[in-house]
Parts: sequence; C-alpha cells; structure tokens
Amino acid sequence: MYLIKLGGSVITDKATPSTFKPTVMDALATHLAKVSTPFVITHGAGSFGHVLAKQYHLNKGYTTDDQLLGFAQTHASVQALNTIVLNHLHHHGIPAVSLPPHAFLTLDNHQPTRSTFTLFEQYLQHQFIPITFGDVVLDSTLTFSICSGDLLIELLAKHFKPDGVIFVMDEDGIYTANPKTDTQAQLVKTSTAQQLTSLTTSANTHADVTSGMKGKINTIQRLALLGIDTFVVNGNHPDRLKAILTGKSTICTHVRGNKP
Repeated sequence: MYLIKLGGSVITDKATPSTFKPTVMDALATHLAKVSTPFVITHGAGSFGHVLAKQYHLNKGYTTDDQLLGFAQTHASVQALNTIVLNHLHHHGIPAVSLPPHAFLTLDNHQPTRSTFTLFEQYLQHQFIPITFGDVVLDSTLTFSICSGDLLIELLAKHFKPDGVIFVMDEDGIYTANPKTDTQAQLVKTSTAQQLTSLTTSANTHADVTSGMKGKINTIQRLALLGIDTFVVNGNHPDRLKAILTGKSTICTHVRGNKP
C-alpha cells in the first residue's frame, strides 16, 4: 500500500484564500480511480486553513479567548476543503471516507502523544480509501495547536510501513534551489536521506504556518531512515502519480529508504 500526500499548493491556490483547483483534483481523481493498489490520502490545508491559522496565531496555542472562534473557523474551513476533495473522489467511484485528525490523535506541545490507526486499518480491510487532512487539534500543554499533513504522513508511515510515500506538489520534485525564483535550480532525480541535507531551500512567501519545503525535506529524511521510499511528484501531471502507484518510471524525485 501507499500513502499519498496531496499538497495544499497543488489542490488550492495558496495565494488566494479558500480557492480550490477543481480541474487539478478532478484529473488526479481520474487517475487514482484506475489504480488497484490500496492507498491512504492525506491533504494539506492550503489556502483554506493557513490564512486563518496565521491570523489567530493558533500554532502558538491559547493566549486569548478570540482564538476559540478562530480555531472553530479554521477547522470548519479545512473540513469544507476535505468535503470538496471527497466529492471529487466519489464522482470517480473512489469510496473515500474522512477521518479528521482529532478523531485519532492528540498533541502535547506540538508533539503527538496518542495516535490510533484502528479505523484506518478497518476501512482498508473493507476496501475503503481513508482520507485525513491537516487541521487544528487539541494540545494538552497549549490547549490547541496545528497538526500538519506532513506530521500525519509521518505517523501513518511509522504505523503502516508502506511500499512508498508520495508527496504530490506543484513542482516536478525536489530541486537544488527554489525553481520559482532560481533559473539555475536543478531537479534532484534520486537521493538518499544524507544527500538531502546539503540542499538549499527557500521559504514559502505565502501565509504558510507550517515550515514549508524545508520541513517537508526533514520529514522525507526521517521516512528514509525508517527504510521507506519517498517520491515527490508534480500533481499538475497526474499521470505521473499513477505511474508511481503502478511501479513505472516517471519524472519525480525518488528518495531511497535506508533499507535495514
């Protein structure tokens, strides 16, 4: 089985609040519907969650009462995005079911203290496609904080030990520099966890309250050290996602897991 992270940058316009990309999601769903390999989907909050979360400083935890409404509004926003994603998957015959993070994990000062994936296992056993997403959750020290899609992917990977983890983004893969601003940036086609350390990445200029590409590379390094292969692929070319899921070569970055 595979774990798929649909990045907020590919399914939403991160520069415009609450703006979904239906054409991209429809194309991705079209190709996912043709795959027989079981998978679990996690998606980012994109422009549906990051702006509100930043406005109310939710990742810093509780400081004022007005954050309570901000928490609720942020959750409603990402839940709305999740419903849109579900609708697109359902339209293509994919039996996706939503599992919000607060249903199976809690945090303590941003770190997971409890996580249970029994529901994921049960849904997979009955051939459903579980889908979860970056969201705000309760935090025993901070009252609340943010659980990113990347953290969810890492926790799911530790539990399921999948055949691979696929990060679907709006670029062809990981580059030696930010390809949006540096014309000399080169695509890294294959890498190891150790080789990724030398890469230079640039911070996202939009209102992203997670740590952007640098944080994603750190997550990928940890996955590699668990022995899990990771692929970073461009979601604007959905056939590439299908190629990875069916064991075919395609344009992407392949980070090899350190096999024991």
